[in-house]
Amino acid sequence: MSEFKFPTETIELPSKGLVYSEDNPLSSGRVEIKYMTAKEEDILTNQSYIQKGNVLDKLLESLLVTKIKIDDLIVGDKNAILIAARILGYGKEYEFTYEDETHTVDLSLLDNREFDENLLITRGVNEFSYTLPHSGINITYKILTGKDEKSIEAEIKGLKKLNKEISPELSTRLKHMITSVGGDTDIKKIREFVDNQFLAMDSRAFRNHIRDTQPDVDMKVILDSGEEVTIPIGLSFFWPDI
Repeated sequence: MSEFKFPTETIELPSKGLVYSEDNPLSSGRVEIKYMTAKEEDILTNQSYIQKGNVLDKLLESLLVTKIKIDDLIVGDKNAILIAARILGYGKEYEFTYEDETHTVDLSLLDNREFDENLLITRGVNEFSYTLPHSGINITYKILTGKDEKSIEAEIKGLKKLNKEISPELSTRLKHMITSVGGDTDIKKIREFVDNQFLAMDSRAFRNHIRDTQPDVDMKVILDSGEEVTIPIGLSFFWPDI
């Protein structure tokens, strides 16, 4: 009996691979994934993975033919792979509920957002520059990776154990994202800046800048009502019966 070869597809990353170092396979700007099988459905229903919150990472580890570290992926590139996996596994039509109504979208029509590589300070280095519009301070920042997201989650959990009344999500994310303030890369000073000097107007402008420029899949769709919403990604994204 001849060996069966799984069919695969090549996925173009929204970042074009430009934010990864040359020695990282992700720098090619594309990854190869295989079609989903019953093995991946077992992963999606694994209660241990679901409780730990790493079920989607485990799914990608099983599907990726290109040998990469999942934690190296920036969020937008990870979204692109997840959407491709969903299409290859269960088809392009996806139903989701919004305000108690069911809507159907064609996932194959979602496009990668245009990414301006000129925003990078140095190709192959995940670092960008931005001048805060109100204070005039120049900062550099990085796009968060899976590893960063896990560090942020752990820090937030620790802070909430100390004080359940606080809500440190926004400031913690900014502290992990910003890599220098006015040319100063000292982590302590960056954190002090976020806590005590980062004007709310500048913070909002910076977050809008990130939203508009970071590489990602355009997940926004227009409903029949004319309202624009972002397509949710969760377990039901892959298997509505879960």
